[in-house]
Amino acid sequence: MPSQRIILGIGLAILLLIGAASIGLDLMTRSDSSSADRASGVLAKISDLRPMLRRAESAARAFAITGDQQFAREYRDASDTILPVFADLIEAVKDNQTEKRLIEAANALVERQIALNGELIRFKTAGDDAAVAALVGQEDRATTAEIAGNLERAVAEERRLLAARRAVFETHGRFLLGIDLAGVVLILILATALTMSTRRSSRKLQDSLSATQATNEALEAAVAERTEHLVAAHDELRLSAAVLRSTFHSMAEAVLVIDNKGEILLSNPAAGKMLSYRSGMTVERMRALSTAYQPDGVTLLPMRDMPTSRALRGEAFDAIEILIRPVSGRPPIHLIVSGRPLRDAAGAISGAALVYHDATASHDTEHKLQQAQKLDAIGKLTGGVAHDFNNMLTVITGTTETLVAALAHEPALQKTAELIDQAAERCSELIQHLLAFARRQPLHPRDVDVNATVLDIAKLLRPTLGEQIEVNSILEQETASAHIDASQLANSLLNMAINARDAMPDGGKLLLETRNVVLDETYAQANPDVKPGPYVMLAVSDTGAGMSQEVLDKVFEPFFTTKDVGKGSGLGLSMVYGFVKQSGGHIRIYSEVGHGTTIKLYLPPARGLPESTSAAAPALPVGNETIMVVEDDALVRDFVTAQLQSLGYRTVNAANGPAALNLIEGGQAFDLLFTDVIMPGGMSGRDLADKVRARRPGTRVLYTSGYTDNAIVHQGRLDPGVLLLTKPYRKAQIADMIRRALTE
Repeated sequence: MPSQRIILGIGLAILLLIGAASIGLDLMTRSDSSSADRASGVLAKISDLRPMLRRAESAARAFAITGDQQFAREYRDASDTILPVFADLIEAVKDNQTEKRLIEAANALVERQIALNGELIRFKTAGDDAAVAALVGQEDRATTAEIAGNLERAVAEERRLLAARRAVFETHGRFLLGIDLAGVVLILILATALTMSTRRSSRKLQDSLSATQATNEALEAAVAERTEHLVAAHDELRLSAAVLRSTFHSMAEAVLVIDNKGEILLSNPAAGKMLSYRSGMTVERMRALSTAYQPDGVTLLPMRDMPTSRALRGEAFDAIEILIRPVSGRPPIHLIVSGRPLRDAAGAISGAALVYHDATASHDTEHKLQQAQKLDAIGKLTGGVAHDFNNMLTVITGTTETLVAALAHEPALQKTAELIDQAAERCSELIQHLLAFARRQPLHPRDVDVNATVLDIAKLLRPTLGEQIEVNSILEQETASAHIDASQLANSLLNMAINARDAMPDGGKLLLETRNVVLDETYAQANPDVKPGPYVMLAVSDTGAGMSQEVLDKVFEPFFTTKDVGKGSGLGLSMVYGFVKQSGGHIRIYSEVGHGTTIKLYLPPARGLPESTSAAAPALPVGNETIMVVEDDALVRDFVTAQLQSLGYRTVNAANGPAALNLIEGGQAFDLLFTDVIMPGGMSGRDLADKVRARRPGTRVLYTSGYTDNAIVHQGRLDPGVLLLTKPYRKAQIADMIRRALTE
């Protein structure tokens, strides 16, 4: 019994020992399982952290290249998420100094990169390209590689710990198995049961560790695949959004999207240029900037027929034509408007989308064509009438000549007959003017030295016009001869000079100029009666009262005059028009009320001159500076903007001097002021330049005008030596002058 008790005691002791070992093994199994879960969590966080870092770095680089604020927002969202993940990782590995040191080192490097990229975004937003370039130069790819290396070493350390725990567990299992084998001699059944239990526990633990490792590998693969898909989808979405945004912003048509309360939800840059829209404006505020008319420009457009009103009522429409007159005094704009209502999920109208097309240019071209057709029709009518009058005058003058001779013995009656003959001669002269306008007068064209003709006429003009008129002539020495009727050229010069004198009753300046010019395809497209090619330009400029647009529309019509009754026949300029057209040339008038007039005759060059073979056109000078364009004519302003942008320049537009000053006072940066000399609103281009230079000394200025450069200087509107580009000009001329103004 004692021995049995001893054996039993030993068996019980062994049983207790085995039980204690089993309990210890179970506790270690649970601890290892908890450690495996923690390791899986750490590996998952590191796996999620990698795409965050790549997304932040990609967004920062994209913003540095494009300056698109969308990339800046993406960067901030990514960087705000990264640091909390690092904090969680540091807490999770705080018991392992090696992993903790690696994660903390990576965290410090990431914090430094976030601070550096934050500075880069701030400088890019402020437009400090030099600072951006300096920061980009400081980018250290080694830092990014070091961050990735630290994370990889942390993953390796975590996996090493998992392997170490597995080895320790296997050691414990073998120790417990030895105890079971020693106790099997005394209590075989108990030992066998305990051994089987231990083996079962060992297998479960082994299966648990294997499952944990497989789960971890599957998780890493799934996260990597998901990250790759997300990055690819994000890049595709960003590209699509960039294409749509670029297309929307580059549209020539103005686009407005409004809600049912008249708030403007979306617009493109063309809306600002065409409709004067500014951020924060409502439809009501925009309507206050201008008055809308029917296409005739006379009948006011009722509020119910406004495009926005119709669209918000649920109407869908296309190509509605309206005319708006800005209250600022800018030229009227012809608009073609299309609109569609927007509806919510329930079908109720929630807003509207409207597209505005500027048809001003086509209307102006159509107006010029109508004017040319009207003048041609008047010419045909007056030509036919003049022909019939010539037939009758032939009889009258022949009869009065016979009558004068037959009344030689009756002086009183002869004097009366002579008066009739003189009146008939005057009628004959008027008929010749009508024939000139109708382009039916007999011309005798020959190669004429235009400079010599101008000099001869100038000598006659000085005594004819009077001492109060200062006559000057600036003739280009290389001016080609013109193939025209010399006498008609002289008559035309005399007519234009007399008109200039009558426009300057208190005295003034008259300038005669000649120059070789080329009218290109672009100019011909805007003036349907012009054939592209070389011309001899003759300009007559005065400092008189100028003409309004209404007068300019009728100035070439026969018998139209603004002079008092008896002081003009109204045939002077119509004769000049007919002579130029019949000669195959072109005539253009520039005039501003209160500033004077310039009439330009474009005469065909002499025939038979050898044409010089033109060398290959040199590349046009380009640039990337910002040009502020100040021009009251919307068509010219849009043309200049398009030409400058095609040369690589950035542009800022203003319709007049006050609008330009508002932009400057708002902090608008620019490198060159390109301004028209004569503008409405009381502020000339020179006045604007003086005010700008008072605010920003050293500002570079290039002037432009329909008047010739010599006319501008001689009339005292600009100082000698200023840079002036005269209208019309070609792309090569504006490219050269802009570059010259920026570099001199």
